[in-house]
Amino acid sequence: MPKIKKKGQAGQARNYITRTRAVKKLQLSLPDFRKLCIWKGIYPREPRSRKKVSKSATASTTFYYTKDIQYLLHEPLLQKFRDQKVLEKKISRALGRGDVNDASRLERNAARPDKTGKPRYTLNHVIRERYPTFADALRDLDDCLSMLFLFANLPSTTAVPAKMIARCERLCLEFQHYLIVSNSLRKSFLSIKGIYYQANIQGEDILWLVPYKFNQRVVGDVDFRIMGTFVEFYMTLLGFVNYRLYTSVGLRYPPKFDQLKDDQGAELGAFALEGVNIATNGDVKAITNGEAEHGPDPKVQAEVDKLVQQLRDESDEKAEETEEQAEDAAVEEDKPSDAIDKFEPVAPGGDVLPQPSYSSSDPAQLFSQYTFFLSRETPRQPLEFILRAFGCKRIGWDSVLGEGSFTTDESDPSITHQIVDRPVVQAAVSEEGDGEDNQTAQKIGPNHRYPGRVYVQPQWVWDSINDEEFKSPELYAPGASLPPHLSPFVKPTRGQYDPTIPLEEQQTEGEMIEAQLEEASRMREAEESDVENDMDVASDEDEEDEEDEEEGDFGGFSGEEDEAEGEEDEEESATLQRQRELEAEIAGKSVQAGKKVDAKTKAKLEEKKALERRQRQEAEDLERAKGMLSKKKRKLFEQMQYTNNKKSAEDMKLREKRRKLEKERRA
Repeated sequence: MPKIKKKGQAGQARNYITRTRAVKKLQLSLPDFRKLCIWKGIYPREPRSRKKVSKSATASTTFYYTKDIQYLLHEPLLQKFRDQKVLEKKISRALGRGDVNDASRLERNAARPDKTGKPRYTLNHVIRERYPTFADALRDLDDCLSMLFLFANLPSTTAVPAKMIARCERLCLEFQHYLIVSNSLRKSFLSIKGIYYQANIQGEDILWLVPYKFNQRVVGDVDFRIMGTFVEFYMTLLGFVNYRLYTSVGLRYPPKFDQLKDDQGAELGAFALEGVNIATNGDVKAITNGEAEHGPDPKVQAEVDKLVQQLRDESDEKAEETEEQAEDAAVEEDKPSDAIDKFEPVAPGGDVLPQPSYSSSDPAQLFSQYTFFLSRETPRQPLEFILRAFGCKRIGWDSVLGEGSFTTDESDPSITHQIVDRPVVQAAVSEEGDGEDNQTAQKIGPNHRYPGRVYVQPQWVWDSINDEEFKSPELYAPGASLPPHLSPFVKPTRGQYDPTIPLEEQQTEGEMIEAQLEEASRMREAEESDVENDMDVASDEDEEDEEDEEEGDFGGFSGEEDEAEGEEDEEESATLQRQRELEAEIAGKSVQAGKKVDAKTKAKLEEKKALERRQRQEAEDLERAKGMLSKKKRKLFEQMQYTNNKKSAEDMKLREKRRKLEKERRA
């Protein structure tokens, strides 16, 4: 006789477990269970059939894999949570007995983990378990950086302690220092949410979001306990990543931190990086001051210099002889071509690959030869980070923006570029020639410009690094209308709207015909308005002539004026009639017999009708072809068609919006 299967002991009922049963099995509180699941990467699962999985009369909402809960039974953090629970019970029992001294003693011990108090736990083993290789940690760094940069900008509250904010800010600044030293930053984009950054670290592209430096308002509908749990895990993760990155480039971790400079707003300038000299068994030396403490003997050094000079003279003579021989040999041989191979598509319509080119300069050293000065209305933190990440070593700003600048004097002659973000100031000048005192002018006259210095708006920095070349400063001059700031992370797709391509090259045939008809209509309206204006002027002149005739001054020219007036009336009526016929053709109405339409407009209308007929024929052919497909393939094809039509409608809206903007610009 086969074994009878009991309900709830096999199949899905055995593979899944409810959250209530999981908490009871682990003997934890619900907040500790949530923490443990977040740190270990265990998430709720959705079974195929809730009815088969649920073992109780009430409907359960959250299920977990039974194997995941079994895995948590061996977690070392479980004992730490239980010790904390035991300590809380001791304190509550002492308060219940009225023994306040005993309860205070337990609380004091809890504040000192080294003396039988609250147990201290670390998440180091969790990081090693979840990320077996360093590449795995880099792939999961996007959310980590976004969350830590967010908390670094929050104000301290009861839910977000100040120590957590300070540690998040310090870890983020350490990570930014690595990006500056290794020149790993690639692109950045200004959006409504904040500033997006993309860096390439050991072959992995990392994208994160940094909010703007505004006063954040902490609302009550956000569960900061859950977010704090993630932040606690991410702080440990970024600490490991920073240590590995610093040691990979020969830097000591953690870097020296100056609290006084940080209190004065230095931020990146509060850290002093140090390099590890591996040749001297791990001795540490500062990057900015790596010279040896003891120099050689001056007499010995002088003798060595003489010998070196003699050897150099001999080598120079030999080098000149070899160069002459090499030149003679090079003349005889064929000259090599400077052309490089190009990637061409095999078939028409293939993917267009980026073409190789000779790079004259390294994009990571884009700003290395220039000195920048940031006006006090510009965002100092992102500009300083981007400029330093792309090679700039000399950045100055006003003293009100904080410490750590190269110079605080705006009139420094070494400054080559100044970034301003204020409109052009029009200061009133009195009769004596003294302008009004304007605070925006910053200790100099309104609209004053230092000669030999380039003045640009902040967007110039972002567009230059995204294109890996200097943009034209005239387009970003103070007060100028800036060009569109496009996202560097969106790759253009064939057939979709591309704002960098002219509108005429990507609009459809129907849109092109409609635009031409609309342009013709606009031209006719302009002609009609001109004719009406001429008629108004002519009527005014006729009235003046009639008055003159009554006075008897110019009576001999009345017949000629009547003939001119009749000719203008005929021209006006013909123009109005052509406009009415054009509007009737566009609306699809019948045109009255005997009326003629402009030949060019008539050709466009015929072209539009032919296009509509062709589109109807294609739609009918497509419907007949769909009837030959099976039901499964037809549904799949209709879904693809729906997606393509939706994208086409979005592209059409964008093209229409651009067309209106260009019209307004021309007007």
